[in-house]
Amino acid sequence: MRLRGRKGIREDIERQKELVVLNAKDYKGKWAELFGNDNPIHAELGMGKGRFISEMSRKYPHINFIGVDMYDELIRKASEKARAAHGLEEGEDGDNLIEISNLRLMLFNIERIEEAFAPGELERVYLNFSDPWPKKKHARRRLTHPGFVEKYQQILNEKGEIHFKTDSVSLFEFSLNSFADMGLRMRNISLNLHSDGFHPDHVMTEYETKFAGQGMPIHRVEVMIGEEALAAHVANLAKPEPEEE
Repeated sequence: MRLRGRKGIREDIERQKELVVLNAKDYKGKWAELFGNDNPIHAELGMGKGRFISEMSRKYPHINFIGVDMYDELIRKASEKARAAHGLEEGEDGDNLIEISNLRLMLFNIERIEEAFAPGELERVYLNFSDPWPKKKHARRRLTHPGFVEKYQQILNEKGEIHFKTDSVSLFEFSLNSFADMGLRMRNISLNLHSDGFHPDHVMTEYETKFAGQGMPIHRVEVMIGEEALAAHVANLAKPEPEEE
């Protein structure tokens, strides 16, 4: 994947030190210190243009969010989405006048994600419309391949979960089998997330808006990684169903 953007992209994102992280390895084990609080940290791996992570950070101010991508141009686009989501405007000199306290955009290659986060540092990983890599020989590049999931298991804490969405039937089938083969518990499996219409509280990505608008089914699953997440799920299943009036 190659992206063409305007000149000066790297200089642009380098100026945004309050929002963009270019030296992610330096913060391994120190992300709570960077955010200045002990709130949960959620990361979207492969955030694209950043609509999802920007809206989530606005909607949930008591959660810290990190959007990760490896392309300068997408980091720049995401910074624009972030400012727009929080009602901020860029200054004439290219600097942001106000910090978005619970959001960081991280320029990093997901293949080495364990180098950016310490064990148990994240509470949730979002995988939204990841590249399906349809050829069998490229299976190891899929972000739900066991090789990647093992990395997520390292960096997620006891409440850790993976939330995965895709429009690709083949990638969804591969992912469900991948999670099952690893003995992971899943919940809220949906083969057509928006079959009953769009829920007002659901934050959508750019791809999701496009594909769902065309009537394409969106597939989604939540995977429980941490022991506390699994225990909470089991306890919830044990609750009696509410009686119908």
